Amino acid sequence: MDLRALRYFVETARQRSFTTAASHLYVTQSTVSKMVRQLEDEVGQALLIREGRTVRLTDAGQIVFERAQEALAVVQRLNRDVADLSDIARGELTIGIPPMVNIFFPPLIQRYKARYPHVKLNIVEAGGQVIEQRVRSGELELGVTVLPTEPGEGLASHEMGRYQICLVGSPDAPWARLKRPGLAALHQQPVVMLGDDYALTRRLRDAFDEAGVQPEVIAQSGQWDFLLSMAMAGMGTALLPEPLLTRQRLPSAVVVKPLHARDLAWRVGHIWVPDRYMSHAARAWLGIGTA
Repeated sequence: MDLRALRYFVETARQRSFTTAASHLYVTQSTVSKMVRQLEDEVGQALLIREGRTVRLTDAGQIVFERAQEALAVVQRLNRDVADLSDIARGELTIGIPPMVNIFFPPLIQRYKARYPHVKLNIVEAGGQVIEQRVRSGELELGVTVLPTEPGEGLASHEMGRYQICLVGSPDAPWARLKRPGLAALHQQPVVMLGDDYALTRRLRDAFDEAGVQPEVIAQSGQWDFLLSMAMAGMGTALLPEPLLTRQRLPSAVVVKPLHARDLAWRVGHIWVPDRYMSHAARAWLGIGTA
């Protein structure tokens, strides 16, 4: 149904007059009469009983009048909510963040909520590669992953920080005696890594392949603290970002050294699809996150 016809009908029913309704709507009486007749044709029944210069509702007209008021109220709320969103007065935003990266986000979330307290913020935790897939599919507007993403994925990105990747293991590990251990020090050595759905693991595997290094991956886990525990137990070398290690109280028997490899770092960044519509809430998040 035409919303304008519903609006004209409701006003006519309220005023019980085509003339008065036309005056309130700032249109001609003939326009109001035409739109009401059009609505009656769509319903298939008379909605108004015309009695000289006044009108009153039929039984069908009473039903349409009540439902039309509800429909017009919904449209009014919709317009108001959209206007609110344009000012970031309210809304909802879901962001995908890998568990390893979430340590950086409490301050950003705090700033965002302080500025936009009525925006509902949802955090989805998953591996970087899973988040990339969800952003590409449109399931998520924004995500966070380890950069760079795979070429040709059509994702835009903004780097938030770049950190060293460290080797963590026992003093018996061959690399523990080296001043600047590189990838070659891990050749045919036991290592523990994050699961294959983590972008850091993808980045490390690519680097191993490029360097011709074949470590022995003895275990993988989605929990970085579990990997750290295995490394401290002497099961193998863990490759973890430096910021995670600075938050831990490591035993003195554990050796931690930066991994020296060209162009290999833990680069954390936001990702999104550049040509896709982005909500005001998402734009505001990026504005705070890239400031």
